[in-house]
Amino acid sequence: MLGFLLRLLPFWVREPLLIAVGSVLGVRIMYLAVRDHDRVAAGLGVVFLVFTAIRVHAVIRALRARRNPSPTASADGAAVDAAPQAQAQAQAQAGTGSRPRPDTPEKEHNAWGQAVAAVAVFGALGAALWVAPRFMPSNDNAPQPASCSGGAHEELPKAYKDTPRPVTGEDLCKALNRPDLAELLGTPEETATTVSSTNNTAPLTDGKVAQPEAEVAFDTYTVNVSATYNELSTGQYVKLMKFGDEKDVKTLTVLGRPAVLSSDHTMKLEINLGSGGAGGPVEEGPLARTLSVALDRKDRGGYCDITVWSTSGALPNDSALLNIAEKVLPRIPERPAR
Repeated sequence: MLGFLLRLLPFWVREPLLIAVGSVLGVRIMYLAVRDHDRVAAGLGVVFLVFTAIRVHAVIRALRARRNPSPTASADGAAVDAAPQAQAQAQAQAGTGSRPRPDTPEKEHNAWGQAVAAVAVFGALGAALWVAPRFMPSNDNAPQPASCSGGAHEELPKAYKDTPRPVTGEDLCKALNRPDLAELLGTPEETATTVSSTNNTAPLTDGKVAQPEAEVAFDTYTVNVSATYNELSTGQYVKLMKFGDEKDVKTLTVLGRPAVLSSDHTMKLEINLGSGGAGGPVEEGPLARTLSVALDRKDRGGYCDITVWSTSGALPNDSALLNIAEKVLPRIPERPAR
């Protein structure tokens, strides 16, 4: 149907339209092929450009034939000039007495005007197709990053009410689940798969120490942030590490606060949901790297832990933990003097 409609158009309208469409599509497809390194698209773009070159050659031949009429002129060019000559001869044979008039320039200008208008219209359409993807929202099926679940109506444990200016798990989640978190971890192409937060209390404290935490998981790494509102200073915490299994202990200062880097293995727990519900023994999981930072500059007690691990056992550089801490810590109020 489209080919039939194109054949109905005059030569000087049809050919400029084909040239405009072919050039716009050819250039656009070649641009996408180079950007996406797609050989099939590159071949398709070459086909459109070759088609356009052939149409341009045909138009140039028709223009030359129109300027220099000859018996070998193209059928398209002859068809354009034959109509007014036949009309003039018919009028002369009918004895109308009027002398045949030469071709008037109005038809020449009209044909060129139609061609220019057609090129302008299709050029505008091509330009709109070119810039539309930059301004229109994407409708692809790309996975969206996981977001923090709302916990505004969750009742906080009593330890949070007895702690001055504590953060909640939701606060930590919003501070950790940043758009640039994957980039800080060195995997900018990844998207968060799961996000969670809790308003727990520290173990072995009889629910008297608030310990909110948040966790963001990617395909490569998992990041956990927790804040412990106890009386333990970072200096005392470092001394306790000497009696534990922590490795690669390194003290430093982060945003003016005492901090320490350490490594320890996570725990791997297997739960069997079959008959009997028995689970396997607790095993040693992959190595995790933790940055512990005091909740205030004077190290009055309490600390924030930023832990990173992966199922493969690979760990990012310590600079990733430091960069995350510089983004998260300003969202955690310093512990006031007691």
